[in-house]
Amino acid sequence: MFDSFEVHKVLVIAPIRVASFSWPAEMEKWDHLKGMRYSVAVGTAAERLSALSRQADIYLINRENVQWLVSESGIPFDFDMVVIDELSSFKNHQTKRFKALMKVRPKVKRIVGLTGTPSSNGLMDLWAEFRLLDMGERLGRFIGQYRTSYFRPDKQNGQVVFSYKPLPGAEKQIYGRISDITISMKSTDHLRMPELVNSRYTVYLSEKEQERYEELKKDLVLQLPDGDITAANAAALSGKLSQMANGAIYTDTGETVSVHERKLDALEDIIEAANGKPVLVAYWFRHDFERISERLQKLKIPYARLDTDASIQRWNAGEIPVALIHPASAGHGLNLQAGGSTLVWFGLTWSLELYQQTVARLWRQGQSSETVVVQHIITDGTIDGRIMKALSEKDNMQSALIDAVKAEVGAYG
Repeated sequence: MFDSFEVHKVLVIAPIRVASFSWPAEMEKWDHLKGMRYSVAVGTAAERLSALSRQADIYLINRENVQWLVSESGIPFDFDMVVIDELSSFKNHQTKRFKALMKVRPKVKRIVGLTGTPSSNGLMDLWAEFRLLDMGERLGRFIGQYRTSYFRPDKQNGQVVFSYKPLPGAEKQIYGRISDITISMKSTDHLRMPELVNSRYTVYLSEKEQERYEELKKDLVLQLPDGDITAANAAALSGKLSQMANGAIYTDTGETVSVHERKLDALEDIIEAANGKPVLVAYWFRHDFERISERLQKLKIPYARLDTDASIQRWNAGEIPVALIHPASAGHGLNLQAGGSTLVWFGLTWSLELYQQTVARLWRQGQSSETVVVQHIITDGTIDGRIMKALSEKDNMQSALIDAVKAEVGAYG
């Protein structure tokens, strides 16, 4: 921008909290960025328009507003450089944000995509990401062309294909095609990272609780339509089994039915063992959050949900003993390493991307502790074990989910 004058106006697209909090904080931190003027275009339409009309070198916008910027704002798209922070959020070519950005892509002279998880659900993710970067030069202009060249159908029901499997040698070919515009850097290779310790805290259901789990599981299986397990009903069934593993389940009317409190007891033990050290707890279902909150209130342990800039600042300042985080809303880009070094997974996710990104909130550069501990609370004899196996084997999420549910329900199929 100021050395060779190759670009003059930069647009950074990022998750909302990263755009409004992380980027500004980092820009204030580094000396070589001191002269850069930036403007954060988030908030109401009026606030965004005001921010975009200000004189600045770098404009920051959240990814949900890309379509608004391109199609509705009325502001000319004259950015000559675009940085997409979390490029993986553009892996679906059917989304409005992808289509909007593709519309103005020819106007952009330079584009950079940043992500720690470029293909968390398999190589199919790469097509849309590289279509944005090179207009289809390397992996083809059409998804069908990419599929035909490098994949064959894997799981299908009649004409409906649920997943694809790479052809022999496809991975090497794809990486070869994109290697000239791709830089891959592992933080462990270039930075002094703290040691990452993964552990499991296994909880065991009583005979009565296990019977109840099996009974509920059987009832759910019997509700399945005839035929093979599809992605849609596998996802629904897996969700219910995960809820039960965590200790409660939603009824059809939206009420919460308690199954057990084993994970709550385990979390209590872990917090007590932390001996005052801050603990970050990842939860998945709303009733997880509600039941954890209820238990912490009962124990008179101060806690907060990390869902605002203020709560994130308090966590990083060491003011929150127990913080609750949802991987989908806070998994990407947030700097949480100043607040603690212990992460507890109360409820697991099938998404390898969300899992890795959440762990990376603490296990990252700037972590002052020598060790980051990631505890997984696993309910024995439930779907938890299969989710952990899929994450450790970095399986395609949909394939792993269907296989796991098939295995779980095999006894009743």
